[in-house]
Amino acid sequence: MIASYRGRDFLSMNDLTGEEIEEVLDLASELKIRQKKGISTPILKGKTLAMIFSKNSTRTRVSFEVGMVQLGGYPLFITATDSQLSRGEPIADTARVLSRMVDGIMIRTYSHSEVEELAYYADVPVINGLTDYEHPCQIMADLLTIKEHKGQLRGLKVAWVGDGNNVCHSLMIGAAKVGMEVAVATPPGYEPDQKVSLIAQKETSRWGTKLLLTHDPVEAVTGADVVVTDVWASMGQEAESAERVKVFEPYQVNGELVSHAKQDFIFLHCLPAHRGEEVTAEVIDGEHSVVFAEAENRLHAQKAILTLLLG
Repeated sequence: MIASYRGRDFLSMNDLTGEEIEEVLDLASELKIRQKKGISTPILKGKTLAMIFSKNSTRTRVSFEVGMVQLGGYPLFITATDSQLSRGEPIADTARVLSRMVDGIMIRTYSHSEVEELAYYADVPVINGLTDYEHPCQIMADLLTIKEHKGQLRGLKVAWVGDGNNVCHSLMIGAAKVGMEVAVATPPGYEPDQKVSLIAQKETSRWGTKLLLTHDPVEAVTGADVVVTDVWASMGQEAESAERVKVFEPYQVNGELVSHAKQDFIFLHCLPAHRGEEVTAEVIDGEHSVVFAEAENRLHAQKAILTLLLG
């Protein structure tokens, strides 16, 4: 199984088939169990991972850095301002140089095309730690969390409420590929990218499930097994915050909205969260919330990805 992944890039949830996503999740569960039992797993002993951060992060940095250490490898933290990228070095040259020194590259940045260019010129696997278009590592952790708490993925309904952003894009593709029903409620003008919707539509059709795109959050959440949201203004959108609060206020995930979900629904949020804006404290701190298990699973899901691509 490992040989089929070795050397590949992971830039989008669309880089994996539904079967491959399930395989990564199975390995993540195995690695999580081993870590909890204190069993050492130095699968990447002697391997190095360059981690390029143009955007700040808590969970992405800590989970990749700790993950590499737990796997016996070595992570290198590189900010854009600490590298020659800040002086205008072409991303292609950075890719060629790093490929001669490290075994893999993780990048967290703004432009998705920048990550695609990095992967094109790199001779080692490139992992998308977040772009403005997709956040695939987050969704691998989300799917792992859903499977742990619901026992399955196929046939469940996941409802996204809020901005049709990068996290929404990866969720739509990933959930559709593993046989989940997907419902997305956004304000007019904030819908997910049409290409992403077409991919998700194709995948849901393959499974005989549904993709719902709506402006009505109640319609999306009704009967949902999983409810997901994100901040209304992501990093880099701070100037739009005041306007977005007005637009997104009807899309707040609160007690009244989740009363339309199934009684045993779970709530996910990639964090950081703004209590009182996109979600109320009664939901994110309530009995249905699994956000901290979700955050922990960034570590285990990414360890599986690193093992398969770099191992």
